[in-house]
Amino acid sequence: MSSAFHKILIANRGEIAVRVMRTARAMGCRTVAVYSSADADAEHVRQADEAVWIGESLPAQSYLNIAAIVEAAHASGANAVHPGYGFLAENAAFAQACRDTGLAFIGPSPEAIRAMGDKAGAKRLMQAAGVPCIPGYQGEDQRTEKLAAEAARIGWPVMIKATAGGGGRGMRLITSAANFAEQLHSAQSEALNAFGDASVILERAIIAPRHIEIQVFADRHGNVIHLGERDCSVQRRHQKVIEEAPSPAVSDALRERMGATAVAAAKAIAYEGAGTLEFLLDAEGQYWFMEMNTRLQVEHPVTEAVTGLDLVELQLRVAAGEPLPLTQQDVRIAGHAIEVRLCAEDPRQGFLPQSGALAAWRPSPALRTEHALRDGAAVPPFYDSMIAKLVAHGRTREEARQRLAAGLQDTVALGLSTNQQLLQRALSHDVFASGAATTAFIGDHLESLLAADAVNETRAALLAALLLQLGERGRPSPLAHKLPNSLRFSLDGVVRAARVTPRGAGRFDIALDGAAPVQLALLALPGDGGLRFSCGGLAEQAFVARQAERVDFHFRGQSFRLENLTHVAVARTDGTDSDGLLRASMNGRVIALLVAEGDAVAAGQPLVTLEAMKMEHVHCAPRAGRVALHVAVGAQVAARHVVAQVADA
Repeated sequence: MSSAFHKILIANRGEIAVRVMRTARAMGCRTVAVYSSADADAEHVRQADEAVWIGESLPAQSYLNIAAIVEAAHASGANAVHPGYGFLAENAAFAQACRDTGLAFIGPSPEAIRAMGDKAGAKRLMQAAGVPCIPGYQGEDQRTEKLAAEAARIGWPVMIKATAGGGGRGMRLITSAANFAEQLHSAQSEALNAFGDASVILERAIIAPRHIEIQVFADRHGNVIHLGERDCSVQRRHQKVIEEAPSPAVSDALRERMGATAVAAAKAIAYEGAGTLEFLLDAEGQYWFMEMNTRLQVEHPVTEAVTGLDLVELQLRVAAGEPLPLTQQDVRIAGHAIEVRLCAEDPRQGFLPQSGALAAWRPSPALRTEHALRDGAAVPPFYDSMIAKLVAHGRTREEARQRLAAGLQDTVALGLSTNQQLLQRALSHDVFASGAATTAFIGDHLESLLAADAVNETRAALLAALLLQLGERGRPSPLAHKLPNSLRFSLDGVVRAARVTPRGAGRFDIALDGAAPVQLALLALPGDGGLRFSCGGLAEQAFVARQAERVDFHFRGQSFRLENLTHVAVARTDGTDSDGLLRASMNGRVIALLVAEGDAVAAGQPLVTLEAMKMEHVHCAPRAGRVALHVAVGAQVAARHVVAQVADA
């Protein structure tokens, strides 16, 4: 590469910052990280050549502080800025500020970002360019009555979308007029908090389509190519969780048509750099433009895997003024790649975001894993819930699927609830395995994706009893007697009882919840948290992380949290009523109080709205009665903090 960029500041955090640093360093560029008060010890800060602190305000806002980031770039001597994705990557004002102060912005021009960053304006541009668009409303009149009338004209179901947004924020699927106003106001509030803009567009909802996106690249010399498609249909809450390339639903002929449409769209706005055209594809092969992401996508590794290209390197070369090093005829798609997004969230509680510290992190060596994690790494409540991306490439889709499923099962992420088990279930589900998954996949099959495996959970409970028997030392005591030991514990919130009888030589008979005893035997206690044991004659492995008040362990591809209740008094079960306390379900910020102090409320009535990891979460009354509020708007609260109490009226 030319010496145009000697030092690059990455205006982002986490795994994408580390990803950009890797390529920049390989190309001979030094790197500069920026960090908020919550990220002083974060991995992207550790891996950068230099790092600049950008503020003590709410950490998420620090990364949106254009003036602070531009100042950091100049103070560090950087002459280029890479925005990663999200945050400022699609902010025309940021690209303009870089241009105005002599910094190269590694991305499209401010004009292109501005043209495509507003969904309403982008649809009008694409319609003028002949790109097929979903019927809807993208007018400036944002009055509730006007939007309700337009929704009725479009016909139900209707999708509400934030004009400035992405990642599922400010999106709502509305099936009738009954709750339109309520959902509209919720979407507008979420959009305002996430993007600083409450305006929305309306679109006819295409039910159970494929979500297909086309990766484009353009240089300042007028060359534009596409790198094939990615299938991003597997989503929850309008956010992608599994992506693959190529799509099992796209033929060579359809790829050529969609690619030509995407290239034409990029040329229509004189685009430069990496971009993605997103489309909905129906069962008949018709496709409609949704939006253009004027940045690198989270799922770019699957395109890199099947094309053999480094998309960050292409970004840097194009931003330095070089022409694209390949033509459309040079693009080759080889094999198949699938990516899953590992998220700190609890799928069994509506995908509730989780924050805290990772007790242990061991990515599978068989996969490409993009992350910025380590043992003890903090997962703050201020950002998106995704903590890592796991990618497998194979000669065929089935080979890639099996490799990813195996590597995902071997990945250890302890200390926080994640969607790891749901991802494994999704990869092995018949619908996904056959290549038939649409955007309705998770919603249609959520019950089976979350269903408990009784055999695995019984085995895990037996292992939990063994771990408690071993105690903090993690190994049998040479002084241990052979009398039975009664234990009581909580495993992922479920209380269990066990009776453990030592039999010598690392063998134990364990009777779980009054059932017949099963023999467990320790086979090996290697270092670094590993443990090998046999249960009923079957040798198995687990990974154990012991902390002050609990034990986390990884077993059969699933993470478990174990708490010892042996010496804890048993709670009363005399049928007395709830204490009426409403506790925060996660770390977050109070953005709305939906009732007033002393109001009479019904059970299940919305009381408080928290914002965590860029999403809004409404907390409802645990019972009927009169409410007392314990928080104010703007307050930052920890998980389990009491935000309100409902007493008898």
